[in-house]
Amino acid sequence: MRTQKLYKVTFLHLGKCYELYARHVASSGLWGFTEVGGLVFEPAGEGIVVDPTEERLREEFKDTRVLHLPMQAIVRIEEVDRKGSLAIRDAADGQKVTPFPMPPRNR
Repeated sequence: MRTQKLYKVTFLHLGKCYELYARHVASSGLWGFTEVGGLVFEPAGEGIVVDPTEERLREEFKDTRVLHLPMQAIVRIEEVDRKGSLAIRDAADGQKVTPFPMPPRNR
């Protein structure tokens, strides 16, 4: 039996570094974007919140079927064997992550 692939996607959004797990990653039909779908969260607990970050991300992406992330926002995509903990941290939180430079806008 072949298991489904699992990807850990790390990307920048509004000054934060997000780490999510997904079943599908591909080039998007939108030019310059990467398509991330099948977001993976632990089953909702009954009563006690074990991981507040996971609950926050579940709430933020509850109606999301597919994310179309700009390529320059993606820090890393890893194919992994199992899901770890999700994270939202400040982009400058001890990490050396610099967004890809964008060309200046024409005015």
